[in-house]
Amino acid sequence: MDWYYYIALAAILSQLFFLAQTVKNYRYILAKYKKKRSWHQLRAVLIVPCKGLDSAFQQNITSLFNQDYENYLLWFVVAEKADPAYDELCKLKSQLSQSSKAREVQVFVAGKVNDTKSTNNEQPTTRYACSQKIHNLLYGYERISDDVDVLAFADSDVCVRSDWLSHLVWHLRLPRIGATSGYRWFIPGRNNPASLALSVMNAKVAQLLGNTRFNQAWGGSMAIRVDVFREIGLDKIWPKTISDDLSLSHAVKKAGKKVEFIPACLVASYESTTWPKLFEFARRQFVITRVSVPLTWWFGLFSSLYSVLGLWAGSFLAIYAALNSSIIDYKLLILLAVPVLFFTGQLSSAILRQKMISKVLQKDWPKLKLACAADILFFWAWSLLLLFLIISSAFGRTICWRGIRYKLVGPTETIIVSG
Repeated sequence: MDWYYYIALAAILSQLFFLAQTVKNYRYILAKYKKKRSWHQLRAVLIVPCKGLDSAFQQNITSLFNQDYENYLLWFVVAEKADPAYDELCKLKSQLSQSSKAREVQVFVAGKVNDTKSTNNEQPTTRYACSQKIHNLLYGYERISDDVDVLAFADSDVCVRSDWLSHLVWHLRLPRIGATSGYRWFIPGRNNPASLALSVMNAKVAQLLGNTRFNQAWGGSMAIRVDVFREIGLDKIWPKTISDDLSLSHAVKKAGKKVEFIPACLVASYESTTWPKLFEFARRQFVITRVSVPLTWWFGLFSSLYSVLGLWAGSFLAIYAALNSSIIDYKLLILLAVPVLFFTGQLSSAILRQKMISKVLQKDWPKLKLACAADILFFWAWSLLLLFLIISSAFGRTICWRGIRYKLVGPTETIIVSG
C-alpha cells in the first residue's frame, strides 16, 4: 500500500479521536453546569478592571453585584477618573451596594501604567511595562488584607450568573487545582456577518475546554488562591507581561497544578463588531498567544490547517482517485472516507457546541439562533477564516488594545509604544 494511504488512515484515526474528545467535552459541560455550589468559607476579592463603557455595561456590572456569595469584596479599578466607566461605576455603587451581598464595594483609580516614574528621576530609554489591564489588577492585589483567601477576576464586558463566584471558588479547595476558569460566549448585539463570525469562531475555541490538563485560563472569568498566586510568582511575573491569563496558566502548570475549567462559569458577552474590528481583535489575541505561549499558537495553527486540508485537500484527492480508478477497492474507500469523515466530524462539532450553549445560556438562546444557523450551515467557511486570522498573526509584534499600542518583545517584555 502506497505511503499516502497510511497518511489517509492516520487522518481518519486522528479525526475519530478529535470527535470523541469533542463528545467528551460536551458531556462534561452538560453534566456540570447545573451543579449547586454553596461553600463560602474562603474570603474572596473580585477585581474588575474597567476601561470605557462596553456593550451592556450596566447589565454586566449589575450581575457582579448580584453574586450569591456571603463573603466577598467587589473592587472595580480604572486608570483615571476621566474614564467614562468611573462615573458609571460610582453611580451603580450607590444604587446597588445596599442590596448586594458584597461586604465591601470600591472604585479605585490606578493611574496609567506609563505614568510610573523611574528611580533617581531618570527617564528610561525603553519603557518595559505590563498592560494597563494587569496594572489595574496589580493595583487591586496590592491592597488586599491578610484575611483574603482568593483572588477572582472578571471583565466588564461579561454578564455572569448569580452563582458564578461560588463555582469559581468552590473548586479551589482542592490542592491539585491551581486556578479555576470559565470562558466567554459572544452574543451578537446585531446579526451582521462580522458579529456572527465573531460568535462562531469564539465558540470553536470554547469547545476545546473540558476535563483536560490542556485547559488555558481566561482572564475575564478566573480565580486563584492568594497563596498559590504568590507561590508561583505571579506578583513578579505580571509587572513584566501583557497577558494576565496566559501567564497565569503557564505559571500554574509549571508548578504542577491544574487549570480547572468550570462549565457554570461560561459567561455571556454581548458584542457587535465590524470586519476591521474583528480582524484587529483576532490578530491581537493570536499575536499575544504567539509571543506568550508559542506552543499553544503552533497547536492552533496546526489544528486549523489540519481541519482545512482534511476537508478540502482530502476531497480533491478522493475525487481525483475516483475519476482515475476503474474499480472500487479498499484503497479508494480509504481515500473517500477522509473528506466524508472530516465533513461529518466538523458538522457534528458545530451541532454539539450549539446544542450545548442552548442549555448553558438558555436565556440568551433566542439571540443566538441566527449564529447557530450560521455555524452549522457554514462551518467550512469559518474554518478557512480562522486559519487566515491565525496566519495573519505570524508577522509583527505590535498590537493595539483599548487605545494603547504595545510592542511585545517577549513573554515578559512589553513596550508601551503610545497611549
